[in-house]
Amino acid sequence: MVMYEKGITADIEFVDPHQPPEDLLELNPYGTSPTLVDRDLVLYDSWIIMEYLDERFPHPPLHPMDPVCRARARMLVRRIDQDWYSLLEEIEKSDKNTGARARKLLRESLIAASPVFGAKPFFLSEEFSLVDCSLAPLLWRLPSLGIDLSRQSVDIQRYASQLFERAAFRASLSEYERELPLVCEELFAR
Repeated sequence: MVMYEKGITADIEFVDPHQPPEDLLELNPYGTSPTLVDRDLVLYDSWIIMEYLDERFPHPPLHPMDPVCRARARMLVRRIDQDWYSLLEEIEKSDKNTGARARKLLRESLIAASPVFGAKPFFLSEEFSLVDCSLAPLLWRLPSLGIDLSRQSVDIQRYASQLFERAAFRASLSEYERELPLVCEELFAR
């Protein structure tokens, strides 16, 4: 999403995360996605990649210029990763029954944070930022995980719809993400 927000041209290859190709394993010892190769630089952490792209291609800026605001944004992303993405990973790695606990915790945690989603136009900010880029994939996957927030949170619905309408978000979706079960837009549009 960051690449499309900034108009960066790149070759993007989608890989099966369960069977990473050998050339990916040569670049990235974890075989994880995303992996960015820029000349002799190889990065394989989403947040590090997003920050690198924002610094390497400074316009439009997606990270606050003020060091205090930038540090707060980094802390937000860390909390999102630890609190919400860890549950998403637990859900995705478990079967339907064992993932129920994580699904319930993620749903309840998001609903509890609903006022935060409505406090400002973007996630705790007046401007679209890397924090929003971090949240968009999580919110997009919720319906396919059986998590429906449509009745509990108008603020999350508004926020998610705003992200999903961005051309950069649409362009960043893989074929798999475009075809996720339970059409996400319909659930968030209620």
